[in-house]
Amino acid sequence: MTLQIASLEAMQALGTALAEVAQPGDVIALSGDLGAGKSTLARAILLALGFAGEVPSPTFALILPYDPPEVRIPVIHADFYRLDGAMELDELGLDAGDPALLIAEWPERVGGLDGPDTLELRIEGTDASERTITAQAGSNWHARWQQIAGDRS
Repeated sequence: MTLQIASLEAMQALGTALAEVAQPGDVIALSGDLGAGKSTLARAILLALGFAGEVPSPTFALILPYDPPEVRIPVIHADFYRLDGAMELDELGLDAGDPALLIAEWPERVGGLDGPDTLELRIEGTDASERTITAQAGSNWHARWQQIAGDRS
């Protein structure tokens, strides 16, 4: 399913909608070229979950954790751009079934993160306002994504 995002405000609204339905153990995997909006969407999700500070990109830290009470649910924001395969992901200590929401940028660098708790979003376009998002929803995300996407059609 594809979704058109026509503005920064629409991207932020999508982040808010995702935050409203996200649960511990979920994975939101964000793919797309440099400048496509992966970090923008991740920031919108974190802000909607209640984080009040600046949300840096985890490009160099690789993993930035956010815990209650600074957010509604535990979150791990990860950037796999500098990794080269699933073995390096294992070294980071991220386990499937972690009781946190994982927001992962560049999941393709570690072989992908598919599974029933994963919502894969591919963001295309680098124009300041127009983006196309293609979603692949795992079984536990399917109904939630259908509702979110349906609200934006």
